[in-house]
Amino acid sequence: MGINLRRLTNMAERPTIAVIDYRAGNLRSVLRALEKVGQTPVLIDTPEELKQAHAIVFPGQGASPAAMRVLEAKGLVEPLREAILEGRPFLGICLGLQLLMDKSEEGDTKCLGVLPGTTRRLPEGLKVPHMGWNQAHFTQAHPIFEGIPQDSNFYFVHSYYADPADPSMVSAVTDYGVSFCSAVARGNMMAMQFHPEKSGDLGLQIYANFARLASEAMVESPWK
Repeated sequence: MGINLRRLTNMAERPTIAVIDYRAGNLRSVLRALEKVGQTPVLIDTPEELKQAHAIVFPGQGASPAAMRVLEAKGLVEPLREAILEGRPFLGICLGLQLLMDKSEEGDTKCLGVLPGTTRRLPEGLKVPHMGWNQAHFTQAHPIFEGIPQDSNFYFVHSYYADPADPSMVSAVTDYGVSFCSAVARGNMMAMQFHPEKSGDLGLQIYANFARLASEAMVESPWK
């Protein structure tokens, strides 16, 4: 499957897509994926840099307690939370989905609290981490999934999963001994448990879709 970049390439202006550097995560793979879809992402780790971004990507990998400690030390917790809640385009990957919840069972950690809910450990008896390819079954449409067939396979690596209190927030589910939330997408807030940057062309399509949505939001945004 090829990624059609014509709409992005023809844009006179492109959004500043900030990738949060919290001293963990799959940073280089995420940066390369965004570059492959015609973007020039920037690594940021200060509130001042965050304010200049049109869109935000929070990459996956790492542990909730350590990630929240770094965000707190850098003064990024409230600015990041506010940016998401005010409608800045946001793409959370793996841990970037889990940290949207109120808390995580991993270290009994207080998280960003953007979405009511809890990040839970996969049930006892399952091999953890859940690692490898698995299907995402979309439960509601969203532009971030444009061009992605139902029940497509994506690459997962995780031991915990987000459990939103409001089931209507769930945009995709995946089965691994339990049916768990593998994506949320509401407005400009998008996050998924799988790793698009490790999921071939379908994953690149998600990054291309996000870049397009960020460009469209930039036109009328206060961050232009």
